[in-house]
Amino acid sequence: MTQNGAKAQLYDAFAASGKALASGKRLELLDLLAQGERTVDALAKAAGLNLTTASAHLQALKQAGFVATRREGVRIHYRLSGEDVGELLALLRKVAERHQAAVPPALDAYLGEDGAREVDNEELRARAAAGEVVVLDVRPTEEYRAGHIPGALSIPVDELADRLDELPDDTEVVVYSRGEYCVLAYDAVRLLSARGRRAVRLHDGMLEWRLAELPVAGGATA
Repeated sequence: MTQNGAKAQLYDAFAASGKALASGKRLELLDLLAQGERTVDALAKAAGLNLTTASAHLQALKQAGFVATRREGVRIHYRLSGEDVGELLALLRKVAERHQAAVPPALDAYLGEDGAREVDNEELRARAAAGEVVVLDVRPTEEYRAGHIPGALSIPVDELADRLDELPDDTEVVVYSRGEYCVLAYDAVRLLSARGRRAVRLHDGMLEWRLAELPVAGGATA
């Protein structure tokens, strides 16, 4: 093979990875898997897909090397094949936000405005250590169990209205969810503010927290 032919083959291999990411639903599946391992059924439900379509997307991601699997009886569990896949997802989204004109208005339409102040990871850790805030994880329970910020309480956003009495009413609440582009934290802050609670939002979420190699706790819900 000539040098030019070898170079073309190499870049075609690079392009195959890009092709695997050329689907909004595949990116959404990677975002879900960044929260923890899941079965095909759970991924399909969370992403609003039927099983056949979800399986096809997952196979494309697996062929590209972005996800790995393990079998438990008749059930197949999917996970990201490495932390670098999560890093790629996070970087892709930031680059798109900076350079793709369609992204900012789409973000505004999706996330909406909650009027909340944002805190970064460093401020959250300092204030939580000082006992100044309650840290609230509003992701689904299975994602919390797969890994969460140490000391965080778990109240999924769709249960929050009925479980407000589990939060102290005299302490500021710092809300986080899957990541910087996850609407769950925005919805939770809007609800808390409407109920007269002091709430701020973590700028990032669990994906960025993991990528920063900050402490992660696991186990039963708090």
